[in-house]
Amino acid sequence: MNDYRIFLSRSLCSFAVNRMMVNHDTWTMNNQTTIAGTAARHVPRVVVVGAGPAGLMAALAAAAAGARVDVLEAQSQPGRKLLATGGGRCNLCNALDPEAFMARFGRHGRFLAPALRGLDQTALRRWFADHGVPTRAADNFHYFPVAESARAVLDALLTAARQAGVRIHPGEPARTLLHEDAAAGRRISGVRTDVDVHPASAVVLATGGLGYPALGGGAAGLELARATGHAITPPVPGLAPLPVTESWVAECAGVVLSPGRLWIALPGFPKAGLAGELLFTHHGLSGPAALDLSATVARALAEHPAGVPLRVALRPDLDAAAWHAHLEQWRTSDGRKLLPTLIDRLLPASLAAVVARLAGVTTTTAARLDRAAHDRLVTLVTALPLTVTRAAGWDRAMVMAGGVDRREVNPDTLESRRLPGLFFAGELLDVDGPCGGFNLPWAFASGRLAGRVAAAARP
Repeated sequence: MNDYRIFLSRSLCSFAVNRMMVNHDTWTMNNQTTIAGTAARHVPRVVVVGAGPAGLMAALAAAAAGARVDVLEAQSQPGRKLLATGGGRCNLCNALDPEAFMARFGRHGRFLAPALRGLDQTALRRWFADHGVPTRAADNFHYFPVAESARAVLDALLTAARQAGVRIHPGEPARTLLHEDAAAGRRISGVRTDVDVHPASAVVLATGGLGYPALGGGAAGLELARATGHAITPPVPGLAPLPVTESWVAECAGVVLSPGRLWIALPGFPKAGLAGELLFTHHGLSGPAALDLSATVARALAEHPAGVPLRVALRPDLDAAAWHAHLEQWRTSDGRKLLPTLIDRLLPASLAAVVARLAGVTTTTAARLDRAAHDRLVTLVTALPLTVTRAAGWDRAMVMAGGVDRREVNPDTLESRRLPGLFFAGELLDVDGPCGGFNLPWAFASGRLAGRVAAAARP
């Protein structure tokens, strides 16, 4: 009997000890789960809206800073507009230093400074070289991928995003930005789509602008920003051709002035205008000078709907005095020759013929040129008149001029001054540069800044 009691006592003690160990293990497992869950909740979650260059760079920067990142993309494939840049070759950036680069953005150039400090053009080229996309500038200014492929640029971004654990949701447009009211005030809390609700400690809006709607351009980002109370600078097509009313331009289609000079002939607009390559098309003007002036013309049309008058200096290196001198010289040295033949020594033949016709000297010899015709001709070659009555459509616009008002966004962080936790990047902001490798570097630099700071945001 005693042996039995001893056995029973030992069994009960063993059971109690084992039960304590089980309880201890269970508590440990539960506690570890709780700790893990708490840690997961404290990992910042960043939602990026838009999978273009700004959005993808924002996602990479946020992931590198330790955030869990989801990218919502309305299109079935990311980066469709990026694939079309530079005629599919992708003018990634240019050779300007940051100060000169910002100066080309005009009055809002200083807004770019904090973003460029984090990713200037040299650093951007280095990033792509490190990711298998070396670049070169055959003209010592415009940098393109050595492969001359926008696809290579997009593939580098997508590969880096996949390796960083970024989750991209194609075909899932953002519908609503969610926010909550806390003791500290209103704050972003996530994004609702037709598919799901994505909670977030920060949201980066990088939807791009209205240009090229067939490739994904649209107003969704502007409407999301407007719904949060942000003011929107009215958008107009930027970097777009200039359609003109004068039909004679079709006779000069393909003619390139390198350079020409173009300005708006209205009070308050600088006569210096823009100098650069000008291309005559069947319907108007294109080329860098025309593209860079297009947004200004579009805004001028709002105040002058009957038409915006333009002037073109066909040879910026020859002022009125130089043209007068040429005409006087031809009078004595080539008096019997017709003026169209003489003018095309200085201008392309088709343009010379049009100018002579507009001046009424098609059949006039140099010796028989009277003073009135002489002055008319000089006026035409130094300030050829053209008229714009409509802006090019969004399907021709490389960028959107206008967008989210910069005054409501902190340039040091690109965070909204109205809704904490909401960030902006790229074309959606009222920041647009000229053509020639300006707007893509801004997209990448602003995306990196917005994503990096967003990852540090706490709900």
